[in-house]
Amino acid sequence: MTQSSKTWNWAPNLPIAGQSVFVFPPNPWVILKVLSSVWLTVSGRVVILLTACISWLFFTPPLAQCIDLELGWVLHIYARNLCLMILFAGGLHLYFYTFKIQGDELRFDSRDNVRDASVFTFKDQLYDNIFWSVASGLTIWTLYEVLFMWGYANDVIPRITLAGNPVWYCLLFVLIPMWYALHFYWVHRLEHWKPLYKVAHSVHHRNINTGPWSGTSMHPLEHLIYVASPLIHVIVPSSPLHVIYHFQFTMLAAIITHCGYEALLVRGKRIIELGYFFHQLHHRFFDCNYGTDDMPWDKLSRTFHDGTDEATKALREKQRRRGRS
Repeated sequence: MTQSSKTWNWAPNLPIAGQSVFVFPPNPWVILKVLSSVWLTVSGRVVILLTACISWLFFTPPLAQCIDLELGWVLHIYARNLCLMILFAGGLHLYFYTFKIQGDELRFDSRDNVRDASVFTFKDQLYDNIFWSVASGLTIWTLYEVLFMWGYANDVIPRITLAGNPVWYCLLFVLIPMWYALHFYWVHRLEHWKPLYKVAHSVHHRNINTGPWSGTSMHPLEHLIYVASPLIHVIVPSSPLHVIYHFQFTMLAAIITHCGYEALLVRGKRIIELGYFFHQLHHRFFDCNYGTDDMPWDKLSRTFHDGTDEATKALREKQRRRGRS
């Protein structure tokens, strides 16, 4: 293991470089390597895609039932999404923070969740995060998804099938995380606009040291903006499975990447990569790493923090000059 900075209990090898398919000049081998690293391994994307497939096949009402907006099938989708949130966020919290099965191994910040702090709802970080994730996040996620299922059932939204468009159908699963990353960067920059930050995004940024429930802990206004990423399917022909995957990727990937641990270990072996040190830096230092490291926006905007102490010093100086030290 490599502890690369005194700032962290654990950090990957620094500086972090990120891995992106957006390289210049374009290099097919780099693109293939990056895509295979996330699609041909046990990764969050693959796990969530499998979860979406199971959700669509076994835990989603038939479209014929969704023609009319009725409480029964709406609650069906709400209950399914609640179970997924409990499974992912609750499961990771139990594993890492309740039973402490992995201890502090591969944990970015070894500090515990904050308690008895007035900044959090109920004066408790965990209860605060669960409340906003369920009361706001789960509700808005479900409402968006319900509208899509109603739209597909009534032929309001363009729809494709695997048999009719096999290449586009499969390619969409690769493109969805890329669109999510593009959407996330720009809405995240918007949310750091002072008026919007004060009203909404500050709820999420209460979490300097994040945990599984932190990823989806947001103000309702932020949820409306953040969870809107799948609205692209209103104009881009896709299928209910793509939409379910897109919503689950938006919510469940946030849970995984905020869990506070780089990977899940079983008998010392990495089973799946989890936490996202790139975004952990954003929660710690604020004015950096607004997007994801598989998109070039932070580097182009000079907001990329590579995790080194030198980058932190440069950022602090920039913040000082802007009067934000």
